[in-house]
Amino acid sequence: MNKEMKKTVLITGASSGFGLMLANKLHQQGFNVIGTSREPEKYASRVQFKLLRLDIDDDNSVKSFTEELFRYTQRLDVLVNNAGYMVTGLAEETPTDLGRQQFETNFWGTVKVTNALLPHFRAQKQGRIITVSSIVGLIGPPNLSYYTASKHAVQGYFKSLRFELDQFNIKVSMVEPVWFKTNLGSHAISAGNGRIADYDAYRKRANAATQKGLDEAEAPDAVVNTITQLIESKNPKFSNPVGKMTGMILFLQSYLPKMFEGSILKSVQSAK
Repeated sequence: MNKEMKKTVLITGASSGFGLMLANKLHQQGFNVIGTSREPEKYASRVQFKLLRLDIDDDNSVKSFTEELFRYTQRLDVLVNNAGYMVTGLAEETPTDLGRQQFETNFWGTVKVTNALLPHFRAQKQGRIITVSSIVGLIGPPNLSYYTASKHAVQGYFKSLRFELDQFNIKVSMVEPVWFKTNLGSHAISAGNGRIADYDAYRKRANAATQKGLDEAEAPDAVVNTITQLIESKNPKFSNPVGKMTGMILFLQSYLPKMFEGSILKSVQSAK
């Protein structure tokens, strides 16, 4: 496929992490890459692809972004929903307002951007929607209740939407990484208020287990490669867990649930 035939790919949250790595790789391969950032002026001089302003939490921003996008390009082949962040903390100690904001970005923001672009995909009778979820969208570890819930919601939404879009030749895929070395952990918001004494010992171990996962995370190349393969695939799969331990994690959860739950408990109990 020559450069002129390469697809136009939109990547939300393309100024850092998976989004930036993916955008750079696709640009180098000759794709027409369009990224988004809440503050594109901060990053535009550092990247070689087009960067547009978008705050997925803001309805007006989504509307103005969509208008600008189609002034810039008449065709869009792939949407990669990548923007999002992580709230950490024990469920009872996390303020509900913080939990709502987690959903506002990770779930509703993703839905709003997708819905804004669906008329375009339907009109051209084809398209790809690839959403970066997380392995916690398939399992439920402690200390990440609202993040886990937001990713479960995203998984469920697209699991249903894919059937509705099949008639328009719009393919829907999810990418579910384990811990990978990105800025997700460093940009995470911790629920630091409202601590309950009963949880003091457990909280310390849970935080240590979460940090251990971040510290021992894999290099992010596998996630970028998976998304690239989904863009190029004629028949992309819906669910695409990524990471060395994903197969074992999902097998244990499905077929040996007591062993799976025991491994979760052990990982917290052994953390220091």
